[in-house]
Amino acid sequence: MAVDRVPVLKRCRSLGLDPIYLGIDKKSNRELKRANKKVSEYGLQLREKQKAKFIYGVLEKPFRNYYKKACRMNGQSGENLMILLESRLDNVLFRMGFGRTRKETRQIVDHKHVLVNGKCVNIPSYLVKAGDVIEIKEKYKSSQRYKDVLEVTAGRMVPAWLDVDQENLRGTVKELPTRDEIDVPVNEVLIVELYSK
Repeated sequence: MAVDRVPVLKRCRSLGLDPIYLGIDKKSNRELKRANKKVSEYGLQLREKQKAKFIYGVLEKPFRNYYKKACRMNGQSGENLMILLESRLDNVLFRMGFGRTRKETRQIVDHKHVLVNGKCVNIPSYLVKAGDVIEIKEKYKSSQRYKDVLEVTAGRMVPAWLDVDQENLRGTVKELPTRDEIDVPVNEVLIVELYSK
């Protein structure tokens, strides 16, 4: 499996991204040194795509597949793409506050700690639907890991499209999010322009 080993803060700096969107509280003190280079139109489009891939932890091929799927859906391709990325299981767990970062929630899913509608799901890219009930398995609920995670994520805002019971480590997807409810600093129009060339 391909693993991205670039330091997170370094990558955030190069993409002009605030690490808080990844669930990381650290700040980088270094400045990005670009000698007043004017970025081309293609460069801007590519940066937006790289930003979206980096935030959601998706590699190139799956990302392209999401785009193709978004094009087949009704409505605008860019908005559909963001909704697809947002409804990945690892992202939904991150939004519910069951993991500090998306990488951690991905690992939680990989290790078979998660039930969707009572069935064990270990695929981080599993797309949740409206009405799905997501919870941590009973035998892991009392573990120290989740107590620590809930302590850290207690102040995090849970989006309106999710209903979360933090005590019992379970949540419900009330509906799929709209583009307005997704607070990710990505301009999806540029991604569509890039892929439609």
